[in-house]
Amino acid sequence: QVQLVESGGGLVQAGGSLRLSCAASGRTFSEWTLAWFRQAPRKEREFVAAIHWSGGHTYYAASVKGRFTISKDNAKNTVDLHMNSLKPEDTAVYFCAAGIEGTYKYWGQGTQVTVSS
Repeated sequence: QVQLVESGGGLVQAGGSLRLSCAASGRTFSEWTLAWFRQAPRKEREFVAAIHWSGGHTYYAASVKGRFTISKDNAKNTVDLHMNSLKPEDTAVYFCAAGIEGTYKYWGQGTQVTVSS
């Protein structure tokens, strides 16, 4: 059974940093893409960043490029999202997801990130 468990959310002031971590288990992810999405109140879920498990290629939403960095640890089966220069508009529930062939099939429960102004 695939499980994605997020951790690391919290409250931070604008301009601060947070690191989110996603622990993935239940299968090998060698051809999969691991990603972070977020959903703010009254808004649709949106893509934040992704990393291909084998090749390490990374992808970012324009709104976070240059501020957020996604990374992985193959030995620990974790994917981290390093968030710098946080803004109040980054406030959202952040979800980890695992996908293949263009479809995200597994999702974590989410972790709350709140950025105060």
